[in-house]
Amino acid sequence: MIELFDSHSHVDSDRFDGDREEVLLRMAEAGVTRCAVIGSDMPSSENCVRFAAEHPGFYAAVGIHPHEAKDFRPEDIPALEAMTRRERVVAIGEIGLDFYYDLSPRDVQRDVCLAQMELASRLNLPVVYHVRDAHQEMLELFKANKGLISGGVIHCFSGSWEIAKEYLKLGFYISFAGPVTFKKAPKLQEAALNVPLDRLLVETDSPYLAPEPVRGRRNEPTHVRHVAQKIADLRQMPLEDLARITTENAMRMYGI
Repeated sequence: MIELFDSHSHVDSDRFDGDREEVLLRMAEAGVTRCAVIGSDMPSSENCVRFAAEHPGFYAAVGIHPHEAKDFRPEDIPALEAMTRRERVVAIGEIGLDFYYDLSPRDVQRDVCLAQMELASRLNLPVVYHVRDAHQEMLELFKANKGLISGGVIHCFSGSWEIAKEYLKLGFYISFAGPVTFKKAPKLQEAALNVPLDRLLVETDSPYLAPEPVRGRRNEPTHVRHVAQKIADLRQMPLEDLARITTENAMRMYGI
């Protein structure tokens, strides 16, 4: 029996309101026994907390995504801290920098990311980081604030093996999603091949970024199996072993 941990999803979102029970049933049938639901703003974080409490095998992260950083209020920090005391809340996230869409000013993204890093450091919680078109800036922020790093994961990793090595030096896990299965992703596949097994996670980021062979459709946690299979193939190892190792890694990273 293969057991997989989808380390990052948004299956709690309204994109699944029409058939969520069927989605959860497909997860169980595919051996996806654990799943993290990740907040992106205050309402979605509260929703993730409720969802995890109501669904065995689910865990929540709470935080403010860089897209939403423009709406950050100082009172959000104590509100997030209160959420972390709830059942099966295991991380702060997703937070970070997104210079691809630039939906929040870059200086605001940095400030809000740092405020949440400070919270995670004080609470000794891991962090789920979103980094898009901002790897060098994120690494600079980390290196200038090493005392605030409390562990965590670079989710839906989108960089090269050279970039991955820099995150690994700082103690982070690296998580791969659907894009690692795409035909035109040689640099991403090189990273997936070389990240040490004890630092490797798999995810869907559902409903986004569906992998081959379901690319273009709504993604769901069941499809983490395609991601795991691709990485197992790259590394020439059995899927069962890759599933076991990445599940153990996710549990260790999230402190479960």
